[in-house]
Amino acid sequence: MERPLRTPWLIAGVAIVALIVGIFWGGHPQALPSFARDVFVKDDIATRAELANDIKDDFYKKVSDSQLQQASLKGMVSSLGDRFSEYFTPSEAKQFKQSLNGKFEGVGMSVDSRNTKQGLRVSKVYPGPAHDAGIRAGDLITAVNGKPIAGQSADVSTGKIRGPAGTKVTLTYKSGATSRTVTVERRQINLPLVTGKIVRRGGAKLAEVRLAAFDNGASKQLRDQIDKQLAKGAKGILFDLRGNPGGDLREGVLVASIFLAKDELVVSTRGRTQPSQKLRATGGQIDPKIPVVVLVDGNSASAAEIATGALRDHGRATVVGEKTFGKGVFQSVEDLSNGGLLKITAGQYFLPDGENLGGHGIIPTVKAKDNPKTKRDEALPVALGTLQAKLR
Repeated sequence: MERPLRTPWLIAGVAIVALIVGIFWGGHPQALPSFARDVFVKDDIATRAELANDIKDDFYKKVSDSQLQQASLKGMVSSLGDRFSEYFTPSEAKQFKQSLNGKFEGVGMSVDSRNTKQGLRVSKVYPGPAHDAGIRAGDLITAVNGKPIAGQSADVSTGKIRGPAGTKVTLTYKSGATSRTVTVERRQINLPLVTGKIVRRGGAKLAEVRLAAFDNGASKQLRDQIDKQLAKGAKGILFDLRGNPGGDLREGVLVASIFLAKDELVVSTRGRTQPSQKLRATGGQIDPKIPVVVLVDGNSASAAEIATGALRDHGRATVVGEKTFGKGVFQSVEDLSNGGLLKITAGQYFLPDGENLGGHGIIPTVKAKDNPKTKRDEALPVALGTLQAKLR
């Protein structure tokens, strides 16, 4: 319950605080009253200049003006205390955009983005340069081209590892207690967005379909693959979303629409300045009698969690695997005038039953975990067994 304002002094105090906050967050000082501009802006500029000069004069290592400026901008976003909001310097912005361009040019591995305090933990290695260099699942990438990456976001670190085919990158990694440094040549990595095949369990044909990411066009490729496997006689669908980092929210809705009736709620979004939305299935679902199992792990995130949660909440699928990432927010990406980029959390999303997954993720009904250090996929048989049981 709001309390009435006690005195006009409180109003004045709030106004002053608002001015200070506005200046701090990069407002337009030329639009301020002259008394405020003279006091706050000049003081702020003077203090920043004084601090920068003291650092350059007294710090035991040489520091450039550009380095201090970029650090100041990073600190502003870091002060939000949100791990998904980040300022990218102009060079980092280029690397980040490269990671979004849909081209798989790099060393052929995926990483666990949940905890980057020590570096990047390798979750899977595909045939390619990383595998040939001896890097395996479970190893920890600690430096790229001789520079430590501990504490950097996965977006920035993976952007540094990726690059045009034919160029080289030096990776330092820990395998157990042993640290190694290798230089590898980046290649074009041919990782299909969607794969599928028929497997037999107890005489029944089951479709094993995997989606790598919710990139543009993912839903159409997925639907084509599912239709293909159903035409071969598949009686159930194992939908594998392990290691899927998400992607386009619209694709998440379209993927869920493959399995849900038209107008069923897929996800709702809310933000402080963003309009609230309720996104619903678009229609054209497959036969609702076909049983579905969704297989997930700790790297199933964002749109992967949205699709999984929607199928779970509507009783359309059984979830098998490990607890998902737990990303209950979405970001907007804005280009900045200096060539940098701001990725900032703009709102939250909520599953059909109203749950927000922030920090805790989806807990599977049936638990199953793969050991990445073995050739056998320990989670897959559990998921197939769960799907087979749904045919009875």
